[in-house]
Amino acid sequence: MFRTDIPCLFRSISFSTQLLALVLGVHTLGEAADPVKLGDLQRVTHAISATVDRSPVDLALSRDGRWLVTANQTSSSISLIDAQSKQVVDEAACGEHPADIEFISSSHRFLVTTSWSGTVEEFAIREARLHRVATTKVGLEPVGIAITSAGNKAYIGCVASAQVAEVDLGTHQVQRRWDVGNWPKYLTLSADDRRLAVGNGGDGNIMVLDTQSGDELYQEPLANGNNLGQMRTSSDGVYAYFTWMVYRTNPITVSNIQRGWVLASRIGRVRLDGPADREAISLDVPRLAVADPHDLVISQDGNRLVASSAGTHELLVYRLPDLPFVGAGGPGDLIDRKLQNDRDRFDRIEVGGRPLGLRMSDDNRTVYVANFLRNSVQVVDLGSKRLVDEIDLGGPPSQTLVRRGMEVFYDAEFSLDQWYSCHSCHQDGGTNARPMDTMNDGTEGTLKTVLPLFHVEQTKPWTWHGWQLDLDEAMETSVTSTMLGQSPSDEDKRALVAYLSTLKLPPNPYAQVEPSDSVIRGREVFLSDKAACANCHHGPLFSDGEIHDVGTASESDVYDGYNTPSLVGVYRRVRLLHNGSARSLESVLTGRHSPELVSGTEPLSDQEVADLVEYLKTL
Repeated sequence: MFRTDIPCLFRSISFSTQLLALVLGVHTLGEAADPVKLGDLQRVTHAISATVDRSPVDLALSRDGRWLVTANQTSSSISLIDAQSKQVVDEAACGEHPADIEFISSSHRFLVTTSWSGTVEEFAIREARLHRVATTKVGLEPVGIAITSAGNKAYIGCVASAQVAEVDLGTHQVQRRWDVGNWPKYLTLSADDRRLAVGNGGDGNIMVLDTQSGDELYQEPLANGNNLGQMRTSSDGVYAYFTWMVYRTNPITVSNIQRGWVLASRIGRVRLDGPADREAISLDVPRLAVADPHDLVISQDGNRLVASSAGTHELLVYRLPDLPFVGAGGPGDLIDRKLQNDRDRFDRIEVGGRPLGLRMSDDNRTVYVANFLRNSVQVVDLGSKRLVDEIDLGGPPSQTLVRRGMEVFYDAEFSLDQWYSCHSCHQDGGTNARPMDTMNDGTEGTLKTVLPLFHVEQTKPWTWHGWQLDLDEAMETSVTSTMLGQSPSDEDKRALVAYLSTLKLPPNPYAQVEPSDSVIRGREVFLSDKAACANCHHGPLFSDGEIHDVGTASESDVYDGYNTPSLVGVYRRVRLLHNGSARSLESVLTGRHSPELVSGTEPLSDQEVADLVEYLKTL
């Protein structure tokens, strides 16, 4: 269960008093430019909501160690913390759904990506206050940030378009866009800024690019890779380190889970100076696994690596120089016993909540943690291996049913031996990159695409075969069958349903522009008798909620036909059809699910397929 026994060490500062001061105009930004005036207005508006959950997803520490800044996802704001006094001294509104935050070289300026607004925003810290400097529209769901050592360029992972955008920080303009792999969430630069490593979460690989030419230099595949986390460059500049999870196609059984043969956690690294087998270590301890690793930091002296395990509410602390990384063939399925039995080489520090972003100070022992569910920045001392302080970002977490459901969703302790959480398969309520055997149709080996949970309360019936008619029972089955956990309480099921009912899809960047001629033609194709898409995909969610036999059945399926999936947000998916066999919308329309095979009509022309794809991306 979600742990609540970690003591809150809130500082004595009254954050509400600070917010009141903002509203009354006790301090101003001190700049007259129109964008900054707008920022003032946004900040005052935000300050009224002092009790809103902040839910920080990332944080950054200035090079001189003076300032911490956090990206607060659910409040769409940035908090400024004096690292010496450990007090929140300012908060400013930013674009919607901030995702990543980084300081620009040794300055007191920083960038934050706001994925739902499609922007990269630059702020400066002056006289202990946040000042908006510029906003760059990059679109297409920006997340990860990598900034050159000179502070003149930033590289942004744009998840929705499978691209990296290069932003000139002098002109605040996008200079180039490079096509990479699917879901390029996080990225990191080599020490000389000449190579950029990009984690393509949708494809399960690391791509290394030449930043001068933009050319792909090499790729390192991650066998069965899923849920790629943050990327960090080693202190010597040789490696790009990252976290990820491995999914295998073995049936969900007690023995398979406990062997690490279903879902398991890894830390990996790839070389930045040339192609070589990626190397990895396994994180999972028998009977007390690790789940949803997210971020990692490396001490300046190169001696310690610390990772956040979001699903098990803890930090993982490793002695880096002699970590048993394995290349070809991969590491074992469980943690190396030499690590498990030596607490100097590996230890766990429980912090509660959902630890995500990490930063380490130059003293090589102080780690700052952005804790999403605790609305706080936590301070962990590696010497004593203790949580020594906690900085409240705006009040304790709300105690609503929805917030409780969020805790359940992200908590791996609901699964057998805490191997994975709901989020492990449904990343932030969406889908993932691999078809999975969830056992929810009572068979083994019938892999299914993980369906997004957005609008789940409106898409009855549930499961690919549509046999589940009660959403509370569906939650019970997911925990006890897919996760092999104990039956959740009635309150936890209600809370989980309440949380899922609040999930929102990110704004569709393809629907936010004037429809092109191709999109207009594609809509006509969609509605035509020739394509016959609208026969099943209609209504506000483009699903009729009925079961259809469309000729794509698997011999091992127990049930006949498939539940019509919603097409809303289909542009985000990298696996399509019930078994994930289609990797693009084009392959859906020209393969086993083509209109002529499903509806007995004529084949679509190449132009009609292209137009229909452009329309589907706008849904």
